[in-house]
Amino acid sequence: MSGGTTVERADARQTEAVEGVEAARVAGAADAAEAVVGSVTAVSSSGVHEFSKLNRPAITLLAGLGVADDAHAGVTVKHRSRVAKDPTVPNLRQVHLIHTELFDEVAAAGFEVAPGDLGENVTTTGVDLLALPTGTVLRIGAEAVVELTGLRNPCAQIDNFQHGLLKQVVGRDEDGNIVRKAGVMSVVLSGGEIRPGDPIRAEFPAGPHRPLEYV
Repeated sequence: MSGGTTVERADARQTEAVEGVEAARVAGAADAAEAVVGSVTAVSSSGVHEFSKLNRPAITLLAGLGVADDAHAGVTVKHRSRVAKDPTVPNLRQVHLIHTELFDEVAAAGFEVAPGDLGENVTTTGVDLLALPTGTVLRIGAEAVVELTGLRNPCAQIDNFQHGLLKQVVGRDEDGNIVRKAGVMSVVLSGGEIRPGDPIRAEFPAGPHRPLEYV
């Protein structure tokens, strides 16, 4: 695909991916699961509140909490901006996932981003995370299971990391709708260890496709 801005091209690809995901889901749960298979590229965590997270040999997910020893793990919100508003709100952002394909996209615009740099816990390849419906269940590795709750809402901290990067990961489509590309958020249904190279399988929720919204 050629022509158009980075956001317009990404939005067109996402529209095509959503249509493909929906067609696979309608075709049947088993076929849909097989149609969305990828793998883990890297895993990252940090015990302190900082923008980027350190790559690890493995991370452990804890049911209902998030990543063990990570600053954002917990039953209630742990992101500091959310805590300041209401510390009792349920934590729908326990595990943050980003697709490596985003790194390739921003590299074309001159930005160098590596796994963990944008604060994600799980870096994936081969799964169009942004096109998946709300409530999609991802089985990662042998035991870990997460459920997608929504999109990450990119903030100004991304520009503090690399100036100008924010415009590459959030923008508007031709209809004026906001397009967010900085990954997805999830909650942990079943705990387990995750390592680079682990397979990822998706199971779609019943009912019509509900696009991910920011949480």
